Amino acid sequence: MNGLPFQLLINLFIAFLWMFLQDEWRILAFFSGYIVGIIIVFSLRRFFNHRFYLWTILAVFRLLLVFTHELITSSILVIKQVTRPKINVTPGIFKLETELEGDIEITLLSLLITLTPGSVVMELAPNNKILYVHAMDIPESSDAVKKSVKIFEKAIKDVTRYV
Repeated sequence: MNGLPFQLLINLFIAFLWMFLQDEWRILAFFSGYIVGIIIVFSLRRFFNHRFYLWTILAVFRLLLVFTHELITSSILVIKQVTRPKINVTPGIFKLETELEGDIEITLLSLLITLTPGSVVMELAPNNKILYVHAMDIPESSDAVKKSVKIFEKAIKDVTRYV
């Protein structure tokens, strides 16, 4: 049991132990114990099979920031298209190649693409390397989606892979 949850449990145990030894039941004592726990777990990281758990948590926050940025920018583009007096869109389906491997990574990418307005993942090729995406406006969306997918792929790899 050398995974990331185990590192977090050790850190929380150290924080509570610190609080008990200080004989203070305040959040400041817990927080100082948590910082001491981070230092101890970080110094013992070579004994764990996985990377330091704080890097994974930071990678998750970075993925959330990337998704939030893409969500806002694509929402603005969709709002601009919809509020025009005459809607001038050319919907269509395009092929999107991915470098991700494994069901979790591909599912996460598909969900993130589908959750951004203006694009929906319709199908996954049998080799799990090609996604077929329906976009609201192909001339504008396909290049933007392909560019944002590369950003999504990097952020997903940072979260799921223990490099």
